[in-house]
Order: sequence, then C-alpha cells, then structure tokens
Amino acid sequence: MLPVLLRLSFTTLWMQLLLYAAAVGVVASVAVNGWKGTLGPVDPRTGKEGSAPFQDKLWRAVGFAVVGGFLAYFGLKYALPADAFPGGKGEGIPLHTYGLLLALGFSTAVAVAGRLAQDEWRRVTLVEGQGQVDTEGPRKREQVMDLAFWVLVGGLVGSRVLFVLVNWQDYARDWTQAFSLGGGLVFYGGLMGAGLAAFLFARKHGLDFLRLADVCIPTVSLGQCLGRLGCFSAGCCWGDMAGSHSPTGVTFPGSGLAQDLFGRLGGASSLAYGSQAGDKRFVVEATGQVLHEWAPGAVRISDWVAQHGTTLPVYPTQLFESVGQLVLFVVLLYVRRFRRFHGHIFALWLMAYACLRTTVELFRGDVERGTLHGLLESLGAQGLAGAVPLEAWYNVSTSQFISLCMFTFGALLMARHRPAGESAGLGPTPSAA
Repeated sequence: MLPVLLRLSFTTLWMQLLLYAAAVGVVASVAVNGWKGTLGPVDPRTGKEGSAPFQDKLWRAVGFAVVGGFLAYFGLKYALPADAFPGGKGEGIPLHTYGLLLALGFSTAVAVAGRLAQDEWRRVTLVEGQGQVDTEGPRKREQVMDLAFWVLVGGLVGSRVLFVLVNWQDYARDWTQAFSLGGGLVFYGGLMGAGLAAFLFARKHGLDFLRLADVCIPTVSLGQCLGRLGCFSAGCCWGDMAGSHSPTGVTFPGSGLAQDLFGRLGGASSLAYGSQAGDKRFVVEATGQVLHEWAPGAVRISDWVAQHGTTLPVYPTQLFESVGQLVLFVVLLYVRRFRRFHGHIFALWLMAYACLRTTVELFRGDVERGTLHGLLESLGAQGLAGAVPLEAWYNVSTSQFISLCMFTFGALLMARHRPAGESAGLGPTPSAA
C-alpha cells in the first residue's frame, strides 16, 4: 500500500510562485468553464439552442470564479508557510493515494453520468442545413456537469456532518474542530448530502428527480468502487480480525514502514495501526477471536502491534465493497433497459447497496465508525453497553441502521410506482438501452 504517493513542499521562492500561478490558472479555468457552459434559450420552432445572453455568461463566470477562489484560498493557506501566505500552515501538498483515487472515482462517475444523460434525453430533430441533430441530449449532459459541482459540495458537507455527529464526543469540547480541514468523512453522510443537492437542483431546473436518479445512481457505485481502493491504501474502514491462518487476512503498516512512490519512508502510520495500537483488548492470534480478558493463548492487541510494527491480520473489507460496487454498477447498467418506471433503477440501487453494505459491515473492525455499543456508552448507559459487546453481531453500526432505512425506502418506492408504471405503459425505453 502507498498511503502517500508524493509530498510537494513549497519552501523555495520559485516553488511558491509556481503554486500561486497554478492557483490563478485553476480559478481562471473554472471561470472560463462557467462562461462556456452557460445554456442559451432554445428556439421552439427549430429546436436549436441559441447563444446565451452576455449578462448570464458573466454572472455564471463570476459565480464559478468566486467559488474557485474560495477553495484556492484554503488550499494556499494549507500548503504555503506563514512567510509566503498570511496564516499559512506550510503543510505542502501531499498526494495521497486515497485522495487521488477518490478524485478519479468522482470524475469517472461524472463523465459516465453525463454520457448516460445524453443518451437518456436524446431527441433527434431535423434541422435545415444540418440534417438530424440531437437537440436535447447535449443540454442534459451540460446540466449533469453543472450538477456535479453541487453534488460535490453537498457530498463533502453531508459526509463531514455525519462524521461529527457519530463522533460528537470528540467535538463536544471544541466545536470549532468540526470545521477543520483534517478529520474524517462518512460515505452515507455524503450520499445524503449529495442526494439533497441533486433534488434541489432538479427542482430548480425542472428535471424529473427520479428519472435523473435512474441515470446517475449507478455511477455512484462506479465512483465508490475506486474510492474504496483509496480506503484500502490509507488503511481506513478496515475489517475485523481474520486470524493468522486466514487466506484473506491483510496487515497495515505502522509508523515508519509506509513508503511513498520513490521508496521513501513516511512518518505517519495507517489508521488501522493507530487504532490497534491503542486497543487494550486481547486476541487469539491463530483464530482472530477477540476477548476482553486474558485467556490462555491470547495476547494484548496493543502489545502485539507494537512488537511487530503492523496490524494483526484483518479482513480487507475495503476490497470486498469495491468488488461489490463494481458488480452492482455493471448489473444496473444492464437492467436499465428493462426498467418499468422512473425511479426503478434508483429503488433497486437503494435495496441492493443496503444489502451489500450491511453484509460488509459484519466483517468491519473499526469500532470508531459508530455502533450501538458506542452510542450507549456515550449516553452513560454503561450497563446496557455491557450487554451489547463490541464483537456481537447485534451491535449494529450507524451504517447498518441507515441501510435498513434505505432498503425500506427503496422497497416502498418499488411498491408505490410499479403498478402506476405498468398501467401507464412505461415499458423499456429505447433511450435507456
């Protein structure tokens, strides 16, 4: 695993100037894309899109530039030292494998969603001098490109909010840390935040939200397939103890063992190692059985990892979900041609992913993610918490509870819309093939 591929530092003047130039270039590029992406009015007679008004282009470009400048400000503040930028932290720019794979997953999902939207809303019109022209598909593709920005913002905010809520005790003493650039993100929080952003966007632009969801939701699995590979590289979202004889067990390195792309050792340990280094429970190494008290053949988890410099073998739950998400993406793309109503694919994804996530959660070992045991402890109900051991199958996690709600919503959506879709004759649509 390569948690950090490369770390760029900006201690010299020319590197600092280069970063400033890159920031200006990014903001300018964002503004230009906002200008070019402005949609003009469509002539109802010819179906051809006209040129957007200058004022609309200007306002859109300015809005994009303001958002880009806001993000560039925080990026420069984080990367540059205080003598090169007011309040700078001088952290440089570490190219984390996790972040790169997450960005790759998001950009790939957006590109595929744009292509699917173009096919979904394809409308061929005979235009004089041009022959048959798709007048609606490209517009919808551009709208999905615009939607991607709001989904990104909503996803980041939602994932951070849920993480803070799950770990509220860590932020109760100082709530300002909730707005720190560091800290964790939660997929389900991001999904809810992105879903809300997409719903509001669809209402504002007169789009059928369920139809839009049918187009975009399979690409969420595609993005998450790559994102979970990033989790594996960072050593987060790890699995439960697998036992030394398990063929699927993997270990994550401690401080000083993780290397970058050029073989240089880093000072940070994987998240899994940091968690096990502070775990005072006991484990039977051969079987992976976790105990709260010492027994013959058991060893304290923190002592074992301190001695070996790596975690005990754990299940690679990140890879389990990555493979499951890829399968889900491929299956839903195929099933789209047989959908019976708008929202059909969305409902299927809600139920299928809920089952996948609940199953993977059974093999998870990162108790920090939020469980019933932890909730009871945080509320001071020590007696009830003792009746729900960390290792018990009924110690449901936050994600399992959300999965149950999500499956129920998907099932209700199927039950409500299937009869209406069939009676309306909404069979397989050629555009969805």
